[in-house]
Amino acid sequence: MLHELLLALLGFTGDFVLDASPARRRAAPQDAAAGGDGDGEVGPTFRLAPDLTFLQPSERSAIERLISLGFYYRELNRFATESRDLSWIQSSVEQSPHADKTQKGKARKGSVYRRAIANGITEILSVYRSAVLQVEQNLLSDPLPILATVTHGLNKFDVLLPPLYELVMEIEQKDIRGGQLLNLLHKRCHCGVPELQSCIQRLLWHGHQVMFNQLTSWMVYGILQDQYSEFFIRRQDDRDGENDSSQRDVSDKFMQKLAKDTSLASWHTGFHVSLDMLPEYIHMRVAESILFAGKAIRVLRNPSPGATLQEPVSQSQNSKGSQRMQSFIGGSGAPKDLPNFSNISAEELLPQAEADRIDAMLKELKHSSEFHKRLFESAVGSIRTIAANHLWQLVVVRADLNGHLKALKDYFLLAKGDFFQCFLEESRQLMRLPPRQSTAEADLMIPFQLAALKTIGEEDKYFTRVSLRMLSYGMKSSTSQKDLQKPNASELPSQGKAASELALDGWDSIALEYSVDWPLQLFFTPDVLSKYRKVFQYLIRLKRTQMGLEKSWAAVMHKDHADFSDYCKDRKNGSATQLRRQRSKPLWRVREHMAFLIRNLQFYIQVDVIESQWNVLQSHVQDSHDFTELVSFHQEYLSALVSQSFLDIGSVSRILDSIMKLCLQFCWSIEQYETRPNISEIDHITEEFNKKSNSLYTILRSSRLAGSQRAPFLRQFLMRLNFNLFFETTARGVMNSGRLRPSTAGAQL
Repeated sequence: MLHELLLALLGFTGDFVLDASPARRRAAPQDAAAGGDGDGEVGPTFRLAPDLTFLQPSERSAIERLISLGFYYRELNRFATESRDLSWIQSSVEQSPHADKTQKGKARKGSVYRRAIANGITEILSVYRSAVLQVEQNLLSDPLPILATVTHGLNKFDVLLPPLYELVMEIEQKDIRGGQLLNLLHKRCHCGVPELQSCIQRLLWHGHQVMFNQLTSWMVYGILQDQYSEFFIRRQDDRDGENDSSQRDVSDKFMQKLAKDTSLASWHTGFHVSLDMLPEYIHMRVAESILFAGKAIRVLRNPSPGATLQEPVSQSQNSKGSQRMQSFIGGSGAPKDLPNFSNISAEELLPQAEADRIDAMLKELKHSSEFHKRLFESAVGSIRTIAANHLWQLVVVRADLNGHLKALKDYFLLAKGDFFQCFLEESRQLMRLPPRQSTAEADLMIPFQLAALKTIGEEDKYFTRVSLRMLSYGMKSSTSQKDLQKPNASELPSQGKAASELALDGWDSIALEYSVDWPLQLFFTPDVLSKYRKVFQYLIRLKRTQMGLEKSWAAVMHKDHADFSDYCKDRKNGSATQLRRQRSKPLWRVREHMAFLIRNLQFYIQVDVIESQWNVLQSHVQDSHDFTELVSFHQEYLSALVSQSFLDIGSVSRILDSIMKLCLQFCWSIEQYETRPNISEIDHITEEFNKKSNSLYTILRSSRLAGSQRAPFLRQFLMRLNFNLFFETTARGVMNSGRLRPSTAGAQL
C-alpha cells in the first residue's frame, strides 16, 4: 500500500487508489475549449477503494487529502504536456481548410504564452516530484510512522497545487492567451500566501520572457513575431473587416502609394494596439510608445527603394525659356537636379550601436526576476526617444522638412503674394465666366504657368511639387454659399444672376495639391494636406474678393476721370455727367466699407495668425529633436490656423463667406453699371452687406464666444474692425435702415 500511495501522489491510480471519473475528467478540457462551461467537475476525483476495512476513518481522511495532491499533479502535468507539445501545435496549423469551425477551435489552442506558463508549471512539478522522492527515501530508511512522514514532506504543496489547478482550469475553460494570460497571473499574484505568490510570480516571469522576446523583435528589428495573435501590437489586417467603410474614404492615390511602399503602409495603416491583449498593468500611453518605436524602427530599417533625400548643396543653374516652362507643365514630382540617395542603407539611418543599446535595455528587463513597472516604462521611454530622434534626423535633416514647410506656407497660405496676385490678374477674365466642367482645370493652367514664369525664381525647387486642381466645379459649395444663391429672385435678372453665381461657386473649388515623397509622407499625411487645402481655398477666396474690389474701384475711377475731363472741357453740356458722378458716390462708400472689412480680415489672417504661428512653429522646429514632438507641434500649428481664422466656428465662417460673395456680386454689378444699371440689385446687395456686417460684429461681441479659447483672437480681429467705433455704433441701432446713410457713412470713415 505504501507504493500505491507514492504512485498515487504522482498521478497513477491502481487497486487501492481509484479515479472516480477518469473519462469525464479527461474530456472536460476539450469540451471547455470547444465552448462548454466546464463548471460540472472542479474537485479532485481520486478516492480510496471502499473495501479497505482495516483503515480507520481518520486515516482514510488523511490519505484522501494526500492523494488529492496526486490528482492536482496529474492535471497540471497534463496541461503542461499538452501545452508544450510542439507537434500538436504544428498539427493545428496544418488542419484542412475545409473544416472551418474545427480549425478555428483548434487554432485557438496554439499559444506561446501558454507554453511558457507550462514551462513554469513543469518547474514547480519537478520540485513536487523531488519532494515525493525524498518522502520515499525517508520511509525506506525509517518506515514508521508512514502517514506523519508523508504529510510532513508534502504539507507545503497543499497551498500550492489546488490554486494552480484552479488557475489552469480557468485558462482552459476561458481559452485565455497572450496578454490576457499575463493579466490573469498578475491579478493572482496578489494573495496572502507567500509560497503561492512566489510560484505565480515565477509563472508570470515565464510569460514575460515571451513578451520581452516579442518586444525585442518589434523594437530592435521592426518585426512582429506573433503567430497566434497574442501580442498587444496587432497587424491592421485583423480589423480590416470592421473598418471597411472608413478605408473607402482614403484617396485612391494615397492607397496606391501605400501599396508601392511597404514602410509607408506599415506606418499609416499597418499596426495598432489591441486592447484585448494589453495587460492592465501596462498603461495605454506606454503601449502607444511601443507601437511608435516599432513602426519607427521598421521605417529606419526598411528605407523606401525610391527615396529622394536632400542635402544642403548648391543648385546648378537650370536652362531658361522653354525648358523652365516644360518643368512647370510637368506638374508635381521630385526636382531632377536634387541628389538621389536611393541606395541609402539601414545602417546609415539606424546605426548598429543604437540597435545594440535598445537590445541591452530590453535584455536587462528580461533577466530581472520581477517585473518593475517604473523601470519598464523608463526603458520604453528611452527606446521611443532613440527611435524618434533618428526618425527626426531622417525627416527633418535628410528630407529637408523645413524647406517643404516653407513651400506649403508660400503656396497654400499665400505667402508668395506676388505669384497669386499675378495668377488672379491673368485669370480674371476667365473667372468672369462660369467654369466649364470638361476644361476648367486646363483653362486655369495657362494663367497658372504664366504667373509662375513671371514670379517664380529659378532657385525655388519646390514649385514643381505644386499642382492646381478643380475639385468639384461648384458641386461642393458651403452652406453659406447655398444660402446666398437665392438673394432676391424677384430683383435679380435671371441671366446676370446665373452668370454671377455660377462663376462664384465654380471657381471657389480651386485647390492645390502638393506631391511629397518618402519619408515625408510620415509627416504630411492626407489629413494634414487636406487642412492645408481647406485654408488655401479660404484664403484664395479672400484674395480674389480683395482684388475684385480693387479692380472695380480702378476701373470706375478711370471712367470717372474721363467723365470729369469731358465735364471740364464742356461745362454747359456736362450736367448729365456731373449728375451721374453724384449718384455714384453712395456706391463708392459701400465699396469702401466692403474693402475695409476684407482688408482687415486679410491682414489679420496673414499677419496676426499665419506669421505669428509660423514663428512659433519655427522655434519648435529649431529646438526639438523628436519626431513625435514635431508632429504634435505641426498639428497645433494647423489647428491654430483653422481656429484663429474662424474656419471651425460655423456662425462666423458662414457670415464671412456670405460677405465675400456679396462683395463679388457687388463688383459684378458695378462693372455692368454703365451698360446695364440695376439700382435695385445694388440696393439689395448693400442691404444684405449691412445686415451681415452687423451680425458679424454681434457674434464677435457675444458672451458665448467671450469665454472661449478663441476670445483673444476674436477680440484682436474686432479691434481692427471697430477701431473707430463704427461697427459698434451701427450694431446698436444708430443706423437702422437697410442702406447706409451717405452722410453718416462719410463721417464715420
